[in-house]
Amino acid sequence: MAIQSIRLFGDPVLRTPAAPVVDFDKELRKLVKDLTDTMMDAPGAGLAAPQIGVGLRVFTYYVDDQLGHLINPDLDLSSELDEEGEEGCLSFPGLSFPTPRAIRAVAKGFNMHGEPVVLEGTDLMARCFQHETDHLDGILFIDRMDPKQRKLAMKAVREAEWSGLSAPVVKYSPHATGGKAL
Repeated sequence: MAIQSIRLFGDPVLRTPAAPVVDFDKELRKLVKDLTDTMMDAPGAGLAAPQIGVGLRVFTYYVDDQLGHLINPDLDLSSELDEEGEEGCLSFPGLSFPTPRAIRAVAKGFNMHGEPVVLEGTDLMARCFQHETDHLDGILFIDRMDPKQRKLAMKAVREAEWSGLSAPVVKYSPHATGGKAL
């Protein structure tokens, strides 16, 4: 088992578009295994390579007892949207928010052996394909929210204990002003 550290919101790798996979070799198969092990340990419904610091177009998924992966995905989406579906992300631990997504998706790409794959999904599976493909394009699920929801999400991120943004320590001034600016 090769569990990797998951990069958290704020890490620049999450905003960097991933490069297409060109070599379907032993290293790629190890990456797919590492992604799968890390996703299952987290646990999560999906995990993209940039989330473990690898800038390649690869993701794994585990939805409705279906475990798989996709390399160099290309999506065809339905025009019908699920406006209210909750979505979370392993790079935003413990947080989830309503995020609009297409209800159906067809994902075309390759497996780890370079063989063409076509996957179809609705509801949660379609949401997963879109979420993970967005990661490969440097897009995060908060980017898909309406401005009001994004503002609430960013507030929750700032307040999350993992965000690294600790509240300032308030110290009282020893000076005669009593801490008031003059």
